[in-house]
Amino acid sequence: GQGRGALPPAMAALGAYRCIECNGEATELYRDYRRGVLRISICKSCQKPVDKYIEYDPVIILINAVLCKAQAYRHILFNTKINIHGKLCVFCLLCEAYLRWLQLQDSSQNTDPDDLIRYAKEWDFYRMFGIASLEQTSFFIGIFITLWWMKPEMLKKKSDLILLLKALLLSTYGKLLLIPAVIWEHDYTPLCLAFIKVFVLISNSQAIRVTLNLNRILPWIAIFFGLIFENGVVCLFQKMGWDV
Repeated sequence: GQGRGALPPAMAALGAYRCIECNGEATELYRDYRRGVLRISICKSCQKPVDKYIEYDPVIILINAVLCKAQAYRHILFNTKINIHGKLCVFCLLCEAYLRWLQLQDSSQNTDPDDLIRYAKEWDFYRMFGIASLEQTSFFIGIFITLWWMKPEMLKKKSDLILLLKALLLSTYGKLLLIPAVIWEHDYTPLCLAFIKVFVLISNSQAIRVTLNLNRILPWIAIFFGLIFENGVVCLFQKMGWDV
């Protein structure tokens, strides 16, 4: 077919790619016949295009990812060279810390403009960031432990662990919705925050499922135990006297 200009040149290089339909391995995503003639590779297993998204606009891919389509997740994780998971994680944690800090300020009636009070409020933001980081780390550790216990053969290699961590970090993008939910505050804000939490968990589940090629049940079991581990760590620090 005719190229639309959305195909990155690096995609034509030989390498390890995945079919977004059946998760089968492929050596290339498309073949360039020059003069603008490109042909998307066909998967040998399912006889479907290896990755139809390489011709799609990024906005369409994002919409499909928001809809938690497995094909979009496979495209992003296996067939692109996205390397923003670290920055995205930090930004999402900042969003969550800001929300908690804002709620903390709303509960405080102290309006003293003294510098000491301002410094205390700034420290509260850093503390909220630390708590959010601790909770997310505990959540991920719980997921890794559960998956390693139930499917140890899936996480034998360091590359498997790194890929799963990258998938989990990318799938937390839903936390970015916390900021507009707070800015456009209304009577249904608590309900919106609950929906955002559920959406992030659904995204985490899809990321685990796609990365390790699992059924729908096992990722949710891992997420359940991840939440238990997260709450257990928080309770432990609270019993130790930490203001968590």
